This record gives sequence, structure tokens and C-alpha cells, in this order.
Amino acid sequence: MPSDSSALFARHRGSLIDYAARIVGSRVQAEDVVQEAWLKLRLAEEQRTVLEPVAYLYRLVRNLAIDTRRKLSREIMRGASEQTGLAVPDEAPSAERSAEAKDELRLVLEALAALPERTQIAVRMNRIEGRTLQEVANHLDLSVTRTFTLVAEGVAHCDRWRARGAAARPK
Repeated sequence: MPSDSSALFARHRGSLIDYAARIVGSRVQAEDVVQEAWLKLRLAEEQRTVLEPVAYLYRLVRNLAIDTRRKLSREIMRGASEQTGLAVPDEAPSAERSAEAKDELRLVLEALAALPERTQIAVRMNRIEGRTLQEVANHLDLSVTRTFTLVAEGVAHCDRWRARGAAARPK
């Protein structure tokens, strides 16, 4: 003859699985949760601590289902982060791109060195140091318009110099 907990479990099993499935999102996982809840109910009945077995069983299923959902979410997130970690391209430039950038910088520095001193200062302060045209104008004791012209002329000169250097580079 089945025990009270076995009969209770058999009577409520279907609705407990439906309840757990809504929480965990999987009927297979829900069946595991309900099975574990029944084992815990049996253990608690052996210790004679259950006053409301149906309510206790539903509470067990709810708590176990939430724990299972959290565990599955952590596993999914861990797996996704591992996959993403593998899929993230290396952000470091290639050796070829690094060599090109160094060559380009060398050309720009050569171009700057060929400019008059005031133009060099204006370009460096504005384009390299990020100073405003007003700050550069104050430093050089020039108008903002004249400073803008110096920077524009300097940048154009550097662009032309760099283009000539790039054209001369072997492909």
C-alpha cells in the first residue's frame, strides 16, 4: 500500500509539473524539480515536520524551480560569455597596420618639422594637444581667425607630405 506522500504525489504530480514548467521554462527540467521536491517531502515526513503536505510540496516545487532557473541562467550566461570571448576579434593592430601607422607618424612629424615655428606650435597645440583655437591664439598672441588659418595651412601641408610619402611607399 502506498504511503500518504506517494498518493499525494501521484494525485498532484501533473499540476506540480505544469507549475514548475511555467517557472523553469522546460517540462523536462520541471519533472526533475518535482521529483526532487517529492524526495524532500518524504524526508520531511520521516522527521514528522510537515503539517500541510500539499502547500509544502507546492512551496518546495516553487523554490526548487526558481533555483533551477537561476542555475540554468548562470550556465547560459557563462557559456555565452565564453563563446563571445572566443568570437571577439583581437583589437590589437596587425603588424602590417602597426608598421604603416609608424611610417605615417614619421611622415607627419617630418612635415611638421618643415613648417615655420609658429605654424608648428599652432598645429601641435590644436591637433595633438586638443587645445581650442582661442587657447592657441592667446598663446601665440594672434587672432582666432589667423590661428585658424595657420592650423588649416599646417594640416594641409602635413596631408600633402603624407600623401607624397604614401605614394612613394612600395605596395
